[in-house]
Amino acid sequence: MFRPLIALAAALSLSACAEITDPSGLSPETRALYASVQDGAITVPAVPDEYITEATARQEVNYAAPHAAGTIIVDPGAKRLYQLLGNGRAMRYVVGVARAGRGFSGNAVVSYQRDWPYWTPTANMVRRDPELYGPIRNGKPGGLDNPLGARALYLYRNGKDTLYRIHGTSEPKSIGMQASSGCIRMFNQDAMHLAANTPNGTKVIVLPQSQSGSWVDPADIPAPAPSEALTAGSNPLEDTSTL
Repeated sequence: MFRPLIALAAALSLSACAEITDPSGLSPETRALYASVQDGAITVPAVPDEYITEATARQEVNYAAPHAAGTIIVDPGAKRLYQLLGNGRAMRYVVGVARAGRGFSGNAVVSYQRDWPYWTPTANMVRRDPELYGPIRNGKPGGLDNPLGARALYLYRNGKDTLYRIHGTSEPKSIGMQASSGCIRMFNQDAMHLAANTPNGTKVIVLPQSQSGSWVDPADIPAPAPSEALTAGSNPLEDTSTL
């Protein structure tokens, strides 16, 4: 007599469980992009769910820029970086950018890149804040607390260092923000992905504010990154990276 009721209760329980969804709204595929990863001797932490959405996770999008495949286009106004794939497509990343007036625009090339790069504050930074930067005036070894994160791409123009970098970050909450002194920062997982697909000599175009949003398909207009609603800069070294 009670067996049908027990069976019905079990079936309802299983049905209820099957309908439970991830409260973060992230798919397993998106979470996997930003999961913890071993990189040599260093374990890169997972990016917290609160800084990622399906709309802002790295993804292939329509982007019909009139440049060769492989070219990197940085759009500081939209806080996005695109690497062209050809045929009107690009890989899109959300990035953190420089404060107004402290960035770089125009063309450059990736002269070289480094894994877990050493970072040295500039003379201007040491003069501006000797108490903070004086003790590390000779540099800081690569690692999880280094402002340049897991990878850095060094940009040169006409054979000269622009002092502008595309790099990872030790502060994921700064992604989607205007916080850096002059560089483009990415989640470490994204910086590693970009670096793996970027040979030395790659052309980089940094758009001025007047050209922000160029070539974006209306269907792919990027949503605000979760970090844009947050306050960046708990780590003062992140207000950095070269200028």
